[in-house]
Amino acid sequence: MNGDEGNEAHRVTSRGGTSRRLARRQAPRRQAPRRQAARTQPAGRSRSRSRGLAAGAVGVVLASAALAACGTRSASTGPVSLSFYLYPDNSGATQTAIKNCDAQSGGKYTISYQQLPNSSDGQRQQLVRRLAARDSTIDLMGLDVTWEAEFANAGWVEPWTGANRAQAENGTLKPALQTAMWNGQLVAVPDNSNTQLLWYRSDLVPNPPKTWAQMLADAAQLAKAGKPHLIEIQGAQYEGATVWFNTMVTSAGGTVLNPDATKVTLSSPAVKALSIMKQLASGPGADPSLSVQMENENRLAMEGGQAAFELNYPFVYPAMKLDSPKLFKDFKYALYPEVTPGVPAKVTIGGVDLAVSAYSQHKALAFQAALCLRDKQNQIIGANVGGVPPTITSLYNNPALFKNYPFHADILKALENASVRPKTPVYQVVSIDISHLISPASAINPASTEKSMVSQLGNALQSKGLVP
Repeated sequence: MNGDEGNEAHRVTSRGGTSRRLARRQAPRRQAPRRQAARTQPAGRSRSRSRGLAAGAVGVVLASAALAACGTRSASTGPVSLSFYLYPDNSGATQTAIKNCDAQSGGKYTISYQQLPNSSDGQRQQLVRRLAARDSTIDLMGLDVTWEAEFANAGWVEPWTGANRAQAENGTLKPALQTAMWNGQLVAVPDNSNTQLLWYRSDLVPNPPKTWAQMLADAAQLAKAGKPHLIEIQGAQYEGATVWFNTMVTSAGGTVLNPDATKVTLSSPAVKALSIMKQLASGPGADPSLSVQMENENRLAMEGGQAAFELNYPFVYPAMKLDSPKLFKDFKYALYPEVTPGVPAKVTIGGVDLAVSAYSQHKALAFQAALCLRDKQNQIIGANVGGVPPTITSLYNNPALFKNYPFHADILKALENASVRPKTPVYQVVSIDISHLISPASAINPASTEKSMVSQLGNALQSKGLVP
């Protein structure tokens, strides 16, 4: 969820930077009965350190639970207080949605906004520790789109069934729903989404390139003419690089894993994807800082006039308007370049899904609150005030969205054809392995990198080996 500064932080990538320490892989445990929580450790931490932190967290959780028992939850009258754990949202969109839902509940509940840490890794770690301790004070959670398999596999979230599931699925973008599925169950409801577009300077390239080959050729031609020519994209060793790779592989017709996450399925599409990434990194279009660049560095390079192209999220549009009005008049957008000519790119979807805790004492009300928080009214507020694309398809035809989202039609096209990151309970390890194998991109050897990735990801699925 993190990747940019301020209010946009959670929306840019699916999660933030990853630890680079060596650690033994630990297989997530599937517990029985279902309510028995799995004891997992954050990637990159040693077992002894993890146990110490977990023990301390359990004490904090038990203490907070005891305090909560003395509060509004134990009251026999008045609305139930539902604790909602979510990333910090400084835009006011979340607070407005909460007020709307409190009013619409008819006195049944009020929502207490519990802000998680700023970093995505910190958010996940806090939730994991609380849920591993069966913290009953958590009712609702905002999950990064990469956490669902892990949390559902551990039995930490309540599946959506019956009328709740029907309402959640009605009118929702299919790729967004895919992020909330695990083993055939809907384990969360899509709240907001995100995707990347091609942003370009029309004073340098009047017509946007439709393919990666065209974009690389345009950059080379601009370089020869001594004009701004860089192609800005996320190349650092973190989730953003994994997103880039996943987009390229799926756009080439491949996948990283099979649907049940038991086998690595890279093959020739991955080699093709790696070849293009290598070509960019070795050509004139590469930013000299590619190997350490994240979304915000890409934004700043574009605003500084150094680049002709940028592959990034919609937050760059209002930022350019505010920070560089002179360049903004030539700052245009188009669909993500195709890997295979004539075949639309399958850009990796991002966003946040809402889940009900398996340990909540107010599950029925929590489901009602989740549906309210992501209804049409609140998703429009989230888009216009919070800057996050909706997950309800019909909203992209709503004039209320047009002013702040002039690119709404392209966003919808990208989301309807989007790809989902590999669905696996060990996604954190898979992502770290991928990012370390492809960054720096200049060191990619397409054939051998693909072979190394097959081996390392295969070990990850079997909980073998070491995390880079």
